[in-house]
Amino acid sequence: MAPEEGDASVKNCNGTNVFTVRKFEHIRRWMITNLLLIVTISGVLFGLALGFLLRPLKLSPDAVMLMSYPGELFMRLLKLLILPLIIASLIAGSARLNASMNGKIAVRTLIYFVLTSLTNAILGTILVLLIHPGDPHTKGVLGEVTMDREAHILDGILDLGRNIFPDNLFQAAFQQAHTVYIPKNVVVHNVTGNETSAAMDAIEVVTEVELVRTIQYRSGTNTLGIIFFCLVFGTVLGTMGAKAYVVVEFFTTVDEVVMRMVSGVMWLTPIGIGSVICGKILSVGDLGLMMQQLGWFIFTVALGVFFYQLVIMQLIYFIIVRRNPYKYYWGLIQATLTAFATASTAAALPVTFRCMDEKVRVDPRISRFILPIGCTINMDGTALFVAVASFFIAQMNELHLTLGEIITVCLASTAASFSSASVPSAALVLIFMVLSTIDAPVQDVSLLFAIDWFVDRIRTTNNMLGDCYAAAIVEHLSKEQLMAADAAVYEQEQMAAANGHFLPMQYDDSSEPLEPQSVVVEMQSSVLTNGAARKL
Repeated sequence: MAPEEGDASVKNCNGTNVFTVRKFEHIRRWMITNLLLIVTISGVLFGLALGFLLRPLKLSPDAVMLMSYPGELFMRLLKLLILPLIIASLIAGSARLNASMNGKIAVRTLIYFVLTSLTNAILGTILVLLIHPGDPHTKGVLGEVTMDREAHILDGILDLGRNIFPDNLFQAAFQQAHTVYIPKNVVVHNVTGNETSAAMDAIEVVTEVELVRTIQYRSGTNTLGIIFFCLVFGTVLGTMGAKAYVVVEFFTTVDEVVMRMVSGVMWLTPIGIGSVICGKILSVGDLGLMMQQLGWFIFTVALGVFFYQLVIMQLIYFIIVRRNPYKYYWGLIQATLTAFATASTAAALPVTFRCMDEKVRVDPRISRFILPIGCTINMDGTALFVAVASFFIAQMNELHLTLGEIITVCLASTAASFSSASVPSAALVLIFMVLSTIDAPVQDVSLLFAIDWFVDRIRTTNNMLGDCYAAAIVEHLSKEQLMAADAAVYEQEQMAAANGHFLPMQYDDSSEPLEPQSVVVEMQSSVLTNGAARKL
């Protein structure tokens, strides 16, 4: 072999080795960066596998409870952080924006929420009418049910207003108002016979049951009321200028402290999610029968949810933001898995905040404003599920709906989704309201309880992602206002420096204090040393 050929071979080998080393280094860095995501996905897969492997053993209730116990503790930790996170983030975020800016963001957010919820309801309606999952024989196989409940769409809307404006802020931390119908016995006396003779009177007593509407309180955080108070408090705080600086910094610091606590809890996600999924699989009844009879219903809901997530939502993001939507979607995988496991947008809120800050990097002023509101009123997946479930029950009972009734179900599903609570299985209550608008039998809703544990997790991912995409789109639409707000803050700092005040300490991403850009110290003219001003 010639020396030139040998040198070329060595160079090729060295080049190949360098390329291989760089490739492995790139893979190693990616795995370190996404380590939490990798172990979370592993936890989900492990929970699914363990649950299905243990089902044939028919474990005792105590054993199932112990399998679910780590997941229960994980859920409690997440819920523990929700209230301080919402309060601190909303007050700090709204205080940094002026009242006009808060109003514009709120209007854009609400318009987006209404349009996307309506889109989901229409999508669910189209799919359920095309697939027609409702089979009249399903009721005969699963058995007749006798569940009944009085509910109206008007009650849900009125309860929404009652919870937005709570009469006691401390009560709102652990109770929320809702309308219930209490049965009341009404006694009717029918008098027959000779009324002039008491001995001959025959009195027939008839007892009728009448449902009376009343307002009661149920356990659960009234997130809407707390959000309303914090938004108003933060907006007013932002108009007070320098006097409010200490208060704003206090809530900003609280927000940072809670987020650091969230970072610690996140490492419990694999164990918690795996335990939750495994325990839920072990606790359901005849899984095979339910999947066989309600499989088409599950398929319809899942198809609608994933079609909206992977096609419609990405298309909206691309048209408005003009960026790669799937890169944004991938950055939210951690929060999506948490929402799937917990079946609650509110419980996944701490993890969602962390993904928005570190992965997709949405402006914290927008994410802190929109996500707490969205986890309460924006229920895209719920609107789709309620529409599909309403038509499913109508098809089971062989009800033929007119075009007007179909439109009514779409609009009622959209309106009902806004009155949904961000807790597991809340959508089943909303189906009562929608069915009452078309006089469909509401007692059949209980057939869906058997599979709602799974469908609820699917639609919750739609709810959570809808909030995150709303934040990105509203941030893009509000870019000019955000830049104006930044310019106003900079101008205030410059004026403060010119007036001789100390500038506040600035912090970088590592939370290490940096030196102020400039410091101007005022000196009294009477302070002299040998006829000249003392230099500091």
